[in-house]
Parts: sequence; C-alpha cells; structure tokens
Amino acid sequence: MPLLKWFFYAALVVAARGTPAFAEDFKPLFDGKTLKGWSGDPDLWKVEKDPDGKGMIAGCTDDKPLTGHNSFLSFGTKEEPKTFKNFILKVKFRMRNGNSGIQVRSKQRDDYVVRGYQADIAESRFTGILYEEGGRGILADVNQADVAKVLKPCRPDEPDVWNRYVITCNGPKIKQVLNGFTTVDYTEKSEKGAKEGIIALQLHAGFKMKIWFKDIEIQELP
Repeated sequence: MPLLKWFFYAALVVAARGTPAFAEDFKPLFDGKTLKGWSGDPDLWKVEKDPDGKGMIAGCTDDKPLTGHNSFLSFGTKEEPKTFKNFILKVKFRMRNGNSGIQVRSKQRDDYVVRGYQADIAESRFTGILYEEGGRGILADVNQADVAKVLKPCRPDEPDVWNRYVITCNGPKIKQVLNGFTTVDYTEKSEKGAKEGIIALQLHAGFKMKIWFKDIEIQELP
C-alpha cells in the first residue's frame, strides 16, 4: 500500500475506533497459571481451569463467608502498588450468585479492602453501572432492561459462556462496554475523582458466591 494511502487508512481507523490506530499491544495482567503479581486473601482466591484447560482466576466465599466488608484481589501490593492512569482494560467474567466488580484507578487499604471506581457486576440490578466503592456510590446508572439483553447468565451446564467488559479510562472520561454494548460513557467533573490507581477484583460480603475472571489484558494510553 502506498505510504500516503496507508496514513489515510490509519486516520480512518482512529476516527472509527476513537483510540490510537498504532497502539494494539495489550499486555496480560494474569499469566493463566498463578496469582503472581496479585495480592488477596488466599482463602478466597485461587486459579482454576476452564473447559479448554485455560487458566482463570476464581474467587469464592462458600467456605469463608464475608460478613464485615468486601474483599479484593489486587494487581500489585499495598507496599508496591502497580498503578495505571490512562488505559483500555479487557476482562472476561462469569458469576454464580452475589455481586462483584472490577476496580480501576483505585486505592489499596488494609485487610484486602479497596476504594475507588468500580465497573459493577451483579446478578441483576447493578451490572453495568459505574460505582465508587467506599465513596460517592453510583456515579452513572443504567437501564437494566437494556443491559439484560446483552448480559449472559452463568449456568452450570454452560461453563464456556463468558461476558466481557472493556473499560476505558482516558483523562476525565470513563467508558464501560459490556459484550459490545456501552453501559456507561462518563465524564468526571469532580476533584474527588481519581486520575490514577490500581486494578482489583471484588468479592462482595453477605453472599455465598463465586466469580471467575480470565483474559485480563491492558493497553496503556498516552
């Protein structure tokens, strides 16, 4: 392809995607085998395999119910946190019962507690919303009837059915896309909104629940 035409094509890709045309280097945050690089309660989190033998992170409260507060598996540690500012995060998930979420631009606290922005995951009402854990609550709500049309339920006889979040944080904008459907396109206008922070996965107190995550990849943006 002639150079001029190539640049024209690249410009079209930028316009169509709204993200840089050249930055396709997503990096895995989960090695598919261990929880190396992650920190959380070892009684709650482990690595399992999907039907194809691929590794997935599993969080479960069946044997250790959470009664005091939610618990999180964080990328990095409190002593050595790995923070991200502007990025695109891709995560596949499936859940049995309860409530969960994916934390972005968040802060690590003691006892596996995390505070900050959360792309919510729930059996019904809250899936797709943007929530601030330990802060301002719901920041951007959704029409749950619209979300229900794209959300894939977790059934024991269909272990290969997964949902996918694509979460983009770029400057004051946070966008959440669930299975190709945009649930949130939010612009932060408050100084309370974090501009950088850690990524973490949630287990919610009050339920006997289990959630699985896999194919966790990130692309950092300028």
